[in-house]
Amino acid sequence: MAIIDIKNLSFSYPAQESKAIDNISLSIEKGEFILICGETGCGKSTLIRQLKPQIAPYGARHGEIYYNNIPLKALDDKKNASEIGYVMQNPDNQIVTDKVWHELAFGLENLAIKTPVIRRRVAEMASFFGIEGWFRKDVQDLSGGQKQLLNLASIMVMNPKVLILDEPTSQLDPIAATDFINTLYKINKELALTIILVEHRLEEVYPIADKVLVLDKGRKLIYDTPEKVGESLRSAKNHNIIYGFPTPIRIYNECNTKDKCPLTIREGSIWLSNNFKSNINKINSYKKPDNSNIVLELKDVWFRYGRELPDVLRGVSLQAYKGEIFSILGGNGSGKTTTLNVISGISSPYRGKVLLHGKKISDYKKKELYHNNIAVLPQNPQTLFVKNKVEKEFDEIIKVMKLNNDAANKKINNIAERLYIKHLFQKHPYDLSGGEQQKVALAKILLLNPKIILFDEPTKGLDGYSKKVLGEIMKELKKSHVTIIMVSHDIEFSAEYSDRCALFFDGNIVSEDDPISFFSGNSFYTTAANRMSRHIFKNAITSKDVIHLCQQS
Repeated sequence: MAIIDIKNLSFSYPAQESKAIDNISLSIEKGEFILICGETGCGKSTLIRQLKPQIAPYGARHGEIYYNNIPLKALDDKKNASEIGYVMQNPDNQIVTDKVWHELAFGLENLAIKTPVIRRRVAEMASFFGIEGWFRKDVQDLSGGQKQLLNLASIMVMNPKVLILDEPTSQLDPIAATDFINTLYKINKELALTIILVEHRLEEVYPIADKVLVLDKGRKLIYDTPEKVGESLRSAKNHNIIYGFPTPIRIYNECNTKDKCPLTIREGSIWLSNNFKSNINKINSYKKPDNSNIVLELKDVWFRYGRELPDVLRGVSLQAYKGEIFSILGGNGSGKTTTLNVISGISSPYRGKVLLHGKKISDYKKKELYHNNIAVLPQNPQTLFVKNKVEKEFDEIIKVMKLNNDAANKKINNIAERLYIKHLFQKHPYDLSGGEQQKVALAKILLLNPKIILFDEPTKGLDGYSKKVLGEIMKELKKSHVTIIMVSHDIEFSAEYSDRCALFFDGNIVSEDDPISFFSGNSFYTTAANRMSRHIFKNAITSKDVIHLCQQS
């Protein structure tokens, strides 16, 4: 019997002619692990929010959703809260108390569960998720990975029958993201919990799903097992959706072999060995950027958020060159975002220097610093939105840049077409998906004509094709001598588009190199393509690298 049955479901946002969800029907059996994927703005988040009426968006809905053969709208609030759990994309948006143990008990207290039962359930969940070591900590002292794990534990303590997650790993570093996905897999197998997961990072989660739902412009493109979905995409090579699929599938689809499509790194590694030789086994090194023109420099920078608090940055030194893409990678809480804040002048170090074009950043006036100089795309794009329509979001930038109407419209249209956001102009920014918000925020930043752009997790919430578009825009900016400094958890994106990569650890940069040297020397902090092919190709780090070497051999 289906635990969730969706029948002819359609949904439109207010004042929008197009449907965000268009006549979707599907059944989800008890204990299944369902993965939902698709391009940014295809309706993934809108669909799963329909399964949780308390947070469902406002608009026109048609069709029906059944939970255990009961119409979802007829389910009482208490049962809905306890049996259908929902984990949001941003962990900070879901945490409501100050202490870890308070957060674990909060949901049970609201369900009027007796105190002895609460204590037992909280202790059990804290043990299961390995939370004992930070059980009494302040929530604000947790890393991003710990906060997301706490959110998951806070839902699981209520013994839900269905667990819905909306891109829960988007703000986690690769190692924390893998740990989180492994925890979901363990919950699904050991508790037979039904899991519905929306995700763009598919490398780890795709092979463990029972079914994969691919959405395209609000419609169900395919709903089947991972194996059948992977094979069906071979006939859809030109579809943008292919860019977001796991590395083994993408490489398989570009190579002319007749055996079974690999889903995991292990299967991909065996497939490579069976089909290709290593007589041509090396990619030529990247062209090194010109380091003769230093546009930004940090010299022995130290920073802490309070006099009595520990140092977040410990003697950070770096140089960024004109017209390069410089990626900073590392775990959650290692100091990456703080470094961007120091570079942009938002935070001031208590020791060390920050030089912009050889001049102390503290000597710049704000107008001089932020107009045609430095621009920042923050981790949360909503902080840039001040209007009720996307179209109006560009008005303030136009005023600041003092452009006439013709020049402004030409520039806005050009950027909108490059980012594929023209169709979003009449929508409220908060009605957009996370990836769409990211693209609109980027459009505002590009209108400022910056010489240096600071990106904090720019690919968060973006599908594979949107990442490709963003990467091409970065390459265009580089040709115009714009310097890009990017903090990212997206190893695959950094490997493909960066000129240099640096690893942040314990408040400092411990290593930096060109992408090939940087990633091919790592065991875990490297790309899926490198892990899959390193036994046969020496330094391939991207899918393109592996495909090229396969075709050569």
